[in-house]
Amino acid sequence: MSAPRLFICHHILQSVPPSNLNRDDSGTPKQAVYGGAKRARVSSQAWKRAARISFAEGVPEADRATRTKRITELLAARLTGKEGLTEQQVERLAAALVEPLGIKKSAKQDDQSAYLLFFGRPQLDRIVGLLEGRMRQLADLGDEALKEEIKQLSIAEHLSKGHPAEVALFGRMVADLPSLNVDAAVQVAHALSTHPVQTEFDYYTAVDDEKDRKVEDAGAGMIGTVEFNSATFYRYATLGVHQLQENLSSAEATADTAARFLDAFTRSIPSGHQTSFAHRTLPHLVLVTLRTDQPVNLVSAYEKPVRSRDGIAEESFTRLADELTTISETWGTAPALTLATYAPVGAVQDKVTDAFGSSIPFPQLVERVRTAVAGWLASGEVR
Repeated sequence: MSAPRLFICHHILQSVPPSNLNRDDSGTPKQAVYGGAKRARVSSQAWKRAARISFAEGVPEADRATRTKRITELLAARLTGKEGLTEQQVERLAAALVEPLGIKKSAKQDDQSAYLLFFGRPQLDRIVGLLEGRMRQLADLGDEALKEEIKQLSIAEHLSKGHPAEVALFGRMVADLPSLNVDAAVQVAHALSTHPVQTEFDYYTAVDDEKDRKVEDAGAGMIGTVEFNSATFYRYATLGVHQLQENLSSAEATADTAARFLDAFTRSIPSGHQTSFAHRTLPHLVLVTLRTDQPVNLVSAYEKPVRSRDGIAEESFTRLADELTTISETWGTAPALTLATYAPVGAVQDKVTDAFGSSIPFPQLVERVRTAVAGWLASGEVR
């Protein structure tokens, strides 16, 4: 018999005005063909990073995770000024602490790793704490003796436990050292527009404020173009509560992290060209379904693209309501709990209410999710 599982599926409809949230290598807003129509797309990596940054804003700086190639530099910063170590001794000890991990070094920077590592700042503090009271003694050892002493500290073990919530949510993969891998509790889909989208161009000019127009030409100091589009996006992410619990080893932390992820993912938005477009909006709809069978992405609601000259959001609501109802009836797998926050949606209000239930204020929705997760962890039931 398989272990109990609980998935929190996040379904969001959000309209974004002219913007370039996530561009390709030529500066064009990313796109995808779905259902035979070209859609606006924001990559999962872009929205995942935005959600991670939003999540971290509620965490004290010292307790946050970081993704970097500079683990040696961060360790050196923690060793600096301790027990009278010289700069050379600090660098030597920091390098010695990283060496047992077997992480490949960058070909360009010897003091950096070849790839980004994701870990918690408190984990580094605990590693440095292993040297407390004997830093000078270790720094005076020869290379081989120092290496043998550091081996006894089980550095990898300390990076494999006590994960911050960010690492527990988004996981970690280190090809060189599988023991450091952490299975992600969160999966994020590429956001797609519910309708066809065409890319447009903004031709802009910039004025040289110091140009003397009495003696110089009156032309612009700079001209250029930037590509943009506007779209109503369907966004989706799923959180495996059972995996999050395994990563965090605390029921209270799991329930709190699940609730905070919902808030962070909902409010987050990629920052591409944000100064030019001021594109930050809040969703029309936040739909949360808790499932004990498997996660279900409802993007198939938009396989046939929405086409309208009188607004996209209302029809997008209807499609999503129909898809949730159809999947539940066809497969016999209705969610264990459905919660939603949305604004009034005119003529389709009854259909939306039947599928999603009555709208509740978003702060209340977040607390309901927190309570449901805590209850499931305690009793195995979703209420």
